[in-house]
Amino acid sequence: MYRNIYQGNFLKAVRHARFIATTSPTQNNAQNLNEARFDGVGQHNFDDFTKEFMQNRIEVNPFQRLLLSAGSSIAALVDPRRHDMIACLGETTGEHALQDILHTMKSTEEGQRILQQKPRINTRTVNLETLRQLPENTFGWVYVKFLDDNQVTPDSRMEVRFMDDSELAYIMTRYRECHDLVHAVLGMPTNMLGEVAVKWVEALNIGLPMCYGGAVFGAFRLRPKQRKRYISEYLPWAIKNGKSARPLMAVFWEERWEQDIEEMRRELQITTLQN
Repeated sequence: MYRNIYQGNFLKAVRHARFIATTSPTQNNAQNLNEARFDGVGQHNFDDFTKEFMQNRIEVNPFQRLLLSAGSSIAALVDPRRHDMIACLGETTGEHALQDILHTMKSTEEGQRILQQKPRINTRTVNLETLRQLPENTFGWVYVKFLDDNQVTPDSRMEVRFMDDSELAYIMTRYRECHDLVHAVLGMPTNMLGEVAVKWVEALNIGLPMCYGGAVFGAFRLRPKQRKRYISEYLPWAIKNGKSARPLMAVFWEERWEQDIEEMRRELQITTLQN
């Protein structure tokens, strides 16, 4: 089982655990999604994200979910570069935190519009060349410069597979697709020190268990010189920003490409680390 999880054979892994699923709060939602897979008429009632989610979703029962959670956590600790394992861990441990995020998003007008429109962030929905033409003081220009400097792409985020509720699945997808935006607004690179700092901000601001895990265990992989700066500079800065910043999951980033970056940071109550 764990070997299959570590090697990424998700379907084989979960099928090895042949246990009867118990009733869960999201069971009716999952049943409706499963029925809609085979109902062409029913699928017309779903938005584009939900249709995509239905195609990718893998149904698991509580025992299988527990095994996936344990196996993916072990694999992620052994090799933090296994983004598929980190993704699996987030999906199998984050339901309660995602419910809290959903409540937070519904409490603001901006968050409500995100949930209603379900925007996506990738090269099909965001014209990176247009962002490169923006003034250098805008959030859009800062974001695309972050992508270029760190050689990353918004198309690298994994789809959600091991969740039952489509609305929570969208929030998890939104978190993944906004991760680089958070990096950009915080002014943090993608090296280990920058990733650990961003994970602390996300943990305290967003609350996903996987963020806490990445923040705590990622720090153990820092080199001695990095660890010294981490303790004296990065950690206090990250904790301050994580606690003081506005709820980042309720920010409609796509509407802010042309906003002045410093004005945006003041609005979101974010400060950058002064090197």
